[in-house]
Amino acid sequence: MEGFSIGIIDIIIIGLYLVFITWWGLRHAKGGDAGSYFLAGRSMPWWVIGLSLFAASISSTTLIGQSGDAYHTGIAVFNYNLTGGVVVMVLFAVFLLPLYLKSGIFTIPEFLEKRYDKRSRYYFSAISIIGTVFLDAAGALYAAVLIIKLIFPVADTGLIICIFALLAASYTIPGGLSSAISAELIQAVILIAGSVILTTVCFAGGGMEYVASLMQDGDIAVKLIRPMDDSATPWLGLFIGMPISGIYFWANNQTLVQRVLSAKNVNEGRKGVMFCGFLTLLTLFIIIFPGVIARAFFPDIENPDMVYPTMVMKLLPAGLLGVLLSAMLAALMSTLSAILNSASTLFTMDFYAQIRPDADSRQLVRVGRISTVAILLIAAIWAPNISRFDSLLKYYQEMISYIAPPIVAAFMTGIFSRRTNASGAFIGLIAGLVMAVILLFFREDIFGNMHFLFVIPILFVFSVLVILTASRFFPAPTEEKLRTTVFSFKEFREEREALKGVSFWNNYRVWGMGLIVLSALLLIIFS
Repeated sequence: MEGFSIGIIDIIIIGLYLVFITWWGLRHAKGGDAGSYFLAGRSMPWWVIGLSLFAASISSTTLIGQSGDAYHTGIAVFNYNLTGGVVVMVLFAVFLLPLYLKSGIFTIPEFLEKRYDKRSRYYFSAISIIGTVFLDAAGALYAAVLIIKLIFPVADTGLIICIFALLAASYTIPGGLSSAISAELIQAVILIAGSVILTTVCFAGGGMEYVASLMQDGDIAVKLIRPMDDSATPWLGLFIGMPISGIYFWANNQTLVQRVLSAKNVNEGRKGVMFCGFLTLLTLFIIIFPGVIARAFFPDIENPDMVYPTMVMKLLPAGLLGVLLSAMLAALMSTLSAILNSASTLFTMDFYAQIRPDADSRQLVRVGRISTVAILLIAAIWAPNISRFDSLLKYYQEMISYIAPPIVAAFMTGIFSRRTNASGAFIGLIAGLVMAVILLFFREDIFGNMHFLFVIPILFVFSVLVILTASRFFPAPTEEKLRTTVFSFKEFREEREALKGVSFWNNYRVWGMGLIVLSALLLIIFS
């Protein structure tokens, strides 16, 4: 791997940032009881939730993976943030979030127990922990290796992983979610500021003219809507595949939803999600377009994961280089911190607390800290293996395409169908898992070269049909099971009437409509 020169000023900036963010996280620690450690005391306002969600969502697969994909295929990768992100956030805030908060859950699998039974909870929690360790945590550690090796190409991979893991763990383990969120606020600001700086440099250095020429020529690189045979994002996949994986990422993912569960009330949680949606729209300009412009500046980059780091190292002067490298590390550290806290919450609340129901808050916090260490060790051991895949983005997308559909099916049928029961849901989850494993190994034999965005809805519909059919062979759920876990159109209409006298600033539905309109405009402009 080629090394780039970096000055002492930039190294000092990076070092000061790492020291500061660790101190800041520890300063805001809340670890006295389970509610404080795992959910920050359920006291967060909307703007904190929005910034925290954004920082946690801008993972290694976003910052490094999406810019690399944009380099090779154009802006179509932004669709994962649009139809699979912003639009899904609106649906999540309207339909699912109120049920999560009303049910008083600590974890998303816990919601499945309230709606169904313990079998679904244990299954989803186990799948979530495995995915968190091998996809998210390992991916963040691997991305750190890519960045550090740009600065110190001879540095040992194992040593980089260990140091980076210890930095993130140093404030996450003692302080829990409160420390993680407090650090993410700083990291979100640095990330946005740094990315804006890089975008400005790219556009000012000839990138504006390059993008304008692509648009004038009708180049596919600047189109969000692609033909059906497009290898990146066929247009139908935007509407039948991406929303399903998006629901899993934004509405069923403990790492992200845990931040929303820390909201002081439903309204603050909803506005926080919407705020994150507006920030996510910015990624088209501060992450995706720089990746496209890099094709004009650096046409010979072979590894897509090196596109964003290469732009940072070669385009920025001393001082700004340190800021941008800090921004990249900010994205990765915030993601890893979020992952560690959510995975430890899953293990502690979904397994240990069930085995030891008499455990007090201090015991739960202690187990959460121990499990964080274990999760980090496993992720660190697996991280070097990611180099065998084509890119971070493809590694993540391919795995999610098999994991997500059965779980999303269980949530959607449970929330919108009162007849769906525990046995039907569990049978559907297991059937979906078996089908996913079959497709993982024999997809080409069954579907040929079908794009994975079309495999997702097939697996989803299969799981839904199994759940609904199997539920008919077992008794309907009790009213107690449905009270806080099923969407009510009556409450939805009552809320609509109550919101008529609310100012647009406090009306989350106005925010949501604004996001939908902006998303539609972007699809039209870049179609």
